[in-house]
Amino acid sequence: MALNLTVNKLSFKYDGTQVLKDVDMEVKLGEMLSIVGPNGSGKSTLLKCINRILKTQQNTVLIDGEDTSKLNLKALSRIMGYVPQSSTNTFPFTVFDIVLMGRKPYIHWSLSERDTEIVAEMLDYIGIGDLALRHFNELSGGEQQKVIIARALAQQPQFLLLDEPTSSLDIKHQLEILCILKSLAKTKHCSVIVAMHDLNLASRFSDRMLMLKKGCIFTVGTPDTVLTEENIESVYGIKTQVTNSILGSPQVTPLISEFNGIKPLKTPSKIETIDSRA
Repeated sequence: MALNLTVNKLSFKYDGTQVLKDVDMEVKLGEMLSIVGPNGSGKSTLLKCINRILKTQQNTVLIDGEDTSKLNLKALSRIMGYVPQSSTNTFPFTVFDIVLMGRKPYIHWSLSERDTEIVAEMLDYIGIGDLALRHFNELSGGEQQKVIIARALAQQPQFLLLDEPTSSLDIKHQLEILCILKSLAKTKHCSVIVAMHDLNLASRFSDRMLMLKKGCIFTVGTPDTVLTEENIESVYGIKTQVTNSILGSPQVTPLISEFNGIKPLKTPSKIETIDSRA
């Protein structure tokens, strides 16, 4: 059953400091929505508020009109999957065991055959079925990220939230992860919400983009309406050139000829060295 996610006037403070203010958003079925903005603009906090890792006031996050604060965590976990920026798991669990943890919202007394079938299906879908018996802490960063995504998918969520899923990966693994997420949105009827730093990758893979500035929505829309030179300068404080890539999505190129107003460091007139014989 398709569900709709609505966020109404979501605000959040850390120790009295306003991090998010009056955020309104709607996530459509089968779309990939990227959240972009400078460091400290509230991207990660917004995801955690939507997923109730951080508590907000009532009637701010609604699923089909129902306040998610009234759902218990098990019920919410069947609807939302969450992938954090990085995993600190250093225990020698196998890949299969870690993905099986995603079935926790459905397990009552013991594992069912269907639980193990779903885990196998998710491993194959992500393309890591051959890693099932490997230990998680022996994998590369890209492989570990795929395992964590497979664990979230084992929850069979309607909404998949990811916080900077490609930030520490090489370009090959970045593209693999984003292709998987795009495919999920289109073939699994799962809405994907992802916080990202790389504007060009967000532009290429997103159906819509939401740009934050100091905890408020600056603009939201398709990549070609969000990624304009004026918007980027207003939000990030740098000048850029935005052109159409060969794939048809906006391509952002920072203009660094003038250092974007950043003053270069002065070269010291005398550089002292340490005598290696001292």
